[in-house]
Formats: sequence, structure tokens, C-alpha cells
Amino acid sequence: MIHSCDKLKEKYYISEIIRKDDSIEGYPYYYVLKEASKAMNDKISDIEKNERDYEEYIESFAHEIKTPIAALSLYADNMKDASLKYEIRKIEEYVEQVLYYARSDTAEKDYFVKKIKLNEIIHPLILKNKDVLLNNEIKLNVHDLEVLVYTDEKWLSFMIRQVLNNAIKYLDKEEKTIEIYSEVHDNQVVLVILDNGCGIRASDAPRVFDKGFTGSNRKKEYATGIGLYLVKKLSEKLDIAVSIESKYQEYTKVSFVFPKSKMYEEIQKS
Repeated sequence: MIHSCDKLKEKYYISEIIRKDDSIEGYPYYYVLKEASKAMNDKISDIEKNERDYEEYIESFAHEIKTPIAALSLYADNMKDASLKYEIRKIEEYVEQVLYYARSDTAEKDYFVKKIKLNEIIHPLILKNKDVLLNNEIKLNVHDLEVLVYTDEKWLSFMIRQVLNNAIKYLDKEEKTIEIYSEVHDNQVVLVILDNGCGIRASDAPRVFDKGFTGSNRKKEYATGIGLYLVKKLSEKLDIAVSIESKYQEYTKVSFVFPKSKMYEEIQKS
């Protein structure tokens, strides 16, 4: 029995595999275990249902709110109000964060892995952020992105957006620069996003992916601490390693590492 229990991943299923004991000594223990297990399974079912209901509500909210946001965006365009347009864009980003946060525990049910070139993901993101890049006079250096990876375009695009938004938010030099490029190694492809912003204190570095962590030197009034947390969480589901290297007051370098495989070699040929 102990061996069977040790082999179970979900230990609360142990009552399903034990044999019924009708003896005077054994039956009370058997009955109590079955009832406790049933109560636990019912509780888990309730929690899972509540999580599904929550996710469905968040998705419905995110889709419904797009209509008034689009109307506001059109109004800002007609009025040529750049500041209002910028605030609307931030609302869009926060709504998107909420949606991906709600989906993050079940990401594998939503993503579709395919071959895609990194520039096909990066260039649309740059176009979407062109107004912010121009208004902040950010010099962008994009190169060496004609490389194929095997991933989910939508989820990877979201993760890169979080990193780009952070880079833009914390640029504090007179000459602001962001460099985006890839490196191809024997066993992996690495996408790099490098900025010359305020950087991260060494004491903060181990916590940058923690939920809600905004750092001791960052502009906390603009930070939520959710973006990088989601990047880390989603990257693990997509089998992408994410790392951050930084020197305070000098730069921050974020790397997305895509492991090569036989499948990777095949898509490079195709």
C-alpha cells in the first residue's frame, strides 16, 4: 500500500486503488478514508469550476471592453490628441495583461506552435510602438532576425511586448537606445533585447520575475510588477528560457533562449 501511495502523483486518489476491508477493525478506516477523499475531490472540482468561470468572465470582459476603447482611440485620432492616445494605449496594455494573466495557468490549451521568423514577430511590435519610440526619440537598432524558431506567435509576441514596454519605460539617458537581435549557437537560438536605461540594482536582480516586484530604483508609480512575472511563467510553458543581465545605471539585457532540436533543423531547411 505504501508503495502504491508513493507512486501516485495526486495522493488524494489513494482511496480509489485501495481494496475494501469489511473487517470490524479495518472498515471504519476504509470508510473514513473514502469519505475524506470524496470531500477533497468535490472541493477540487468546485475550485476548478470557479477558475473556469473566472477565466471565462475575464475573457468576456477583455473582448467587450475593446469596443469602447476603439471608440476612444478613434476620438483621439480625430482630435489629434497624442496624450489621450497614449493613455488609451496604456489601457489596452493593462487589459491585455489581465487577459493573459487569466489564461496563464492553462496556456497550453490556447497556444499553437508553428515555425516563424523572429522578424515577423518583432517588426509588427515596432510598428505598434512607433509613436512612443518617435516621441521619446529612442534610437532602435534591429538586426539579424532572419532566423526561424518553433513557437507560438501570439504568446511570444505578448512576452516580447512586456519586455519592450519595460525597456521604453525605464530609458533615462539623453541618448536612448534599444537594440534587438538574435544569435544562433550550436544548440540554441537567442533573441536579445538590450537597452541603455536605468538598469537594475544587483540586490533586486534575483527578484525581477517575482509577481508584484517593482524594484527599489524603478518608477513604481508606473509599475505593476506583473509583466515580467507573466514573461517568466509563460516562457516555462513554451519551453523558452528567459534571463536578465543588467548593470545599474548602464543597461539591461533580456534574452529569450529557444532550444534547437531535430525539428528546428528541419524547419530551417523548409
